[in-house]
Amino acid sequence: MSGEAQLLPGTLDLLILKAVSLGPLHGYGILLRIGQISGQALLIEQGALYPALFRLVHQGLLQANWGTSENNRRAKFYELTAAGHKRLRAETDGWNRLAAAIASALAAKPEKV
Repeated sequence: MSGEAQLLPGTLDLLILKAVSLGPLHGYGILLRIGQISGQALLIEQGALYPALFRLVHQGLLQANWGTSENNRRAKFYELTAAGHKRLRAETDGWNRLAAAIASALAAKPEKV
């Protein structure tokens, strides 16, 4: 069995916001950052990333600016907006509550039911 985890619906946007919250990144850098912060358990395909970035910019959660990448190529760099910071906090709180509730349910023992 692979060490990769499957993304749940709705988690890609949250992961992108988290990755970009750690510093401005270009698209490929976001893929690498998500892999890094997840211990390589979450690997995002480029075909899923770029539509999500477009959507997040359109929603005003990210802003994009052209710059030069570390390999001296022109690339679009993404940063969180104030609305993006707010959404990241709200989504993180929601996921933490959900994860705690699921962990509690999975830890249930027959004698406690």
